[in-house]
Amino acid sequence: MLQETLLRKESLIAPLFVVHGAGIKNPVTSMPGVYQISNDNAVKEVKELWDIGIKGVLLFGIPRSKDEHGTEATRDSGIIQQTVRAIKAAVPEMILVTDVCLCEYTSHGHCGIVDNGIILNDKTTDRLADMALSHARAGADMVAPSDMMDGTVAAIREALDMAGFENLPIMSYAAKFASALYAPFREAAQSRPEFGDRKSHQLNSANSREAMRALERCAAEGADILMVKPALPYLDILSRARARFTLPLAAYQVSGEYSMIKAAGEKGYMDADAVMLETLLAIKRAGADLIITYFAKELAKQL
Repeated sequence: MLQETLLRKESLIAPLFVVHGAGIKNPVTSMPGVYQISNDNAVKEVKELWDIGIKGVLLFGIPRSKDEHGTEATRDSGIIQQTVRAIKAAVPEMILVTDVCLCEYTSHGHCGIVDNGIILNDKTTDRLADMALSHARAGADMVAPSDMMDGTVAAIREALDMAGFENLPIMSYAAKFASALYAPFREAAQSRPEFGDRKSHQLNSANSREAMRALERCAAEGADILMVKPALPYLDILSRARARFTLPLAAYQVSGEYSMIKAAGEKGYMDADAVMLETLLAIKRAGADLIITYFAKELAKQL
């Protein structure tokens, strides 16, 4: 009766990794229970998620081929564009959020256009705006830029508005930290950088004031939802954001957070279900309105 914080299925978003082909369900070895799936299996998965009360999914696409400019990211025949259309035809009510970043699509694995080892900010934001617009035209309900370039949200907002998608919301990865906890994701999304790292544009994990500036910038540029990523190690950032902003807040319980709990559970070191519930409750308590988690299906069934 007196519990102050409650988890709701409706506030969960399930990430999905989609690939070209049919009948594909490739396990991600570092993330037990997570798969790379083709469109037909994505439709089946989304139907199951909808039936158990999950109202949103976050789509990551793995292209058939990669190049320096991430060409498939903006093609009408791209993996995300095809998947959005297939899911909308089968489960039109499901909220489809699409990741907007080039790291899965570029041959070098970086989040933008690279020249002499340097990411070109403005050329990247132009490509990302085109990518977001392509997703919107395919039927996406929300776009989620995760690149951490300066000005991406403003560029996407302008492109969407000019094309008649002024009501399509943007969920910005506003406070995305350069984290070692992304390693399993990079296997799932096949997005490891071929050289260097992403510390030039992702946040230093030691910097909370910088994170607040990043959140403020994205809010000023027109983001409708602000995200903190990763979640559990950055609950202080999430709590500070909750106190400062009235916009909805999302938190991403990332692949490393998920995999650590799964691995400890398989070893018998911890009760994985109990730790899952405790960590997600902590993320909610810190101020998250939405939680993106690979535990979405498991938690929804428990709830």
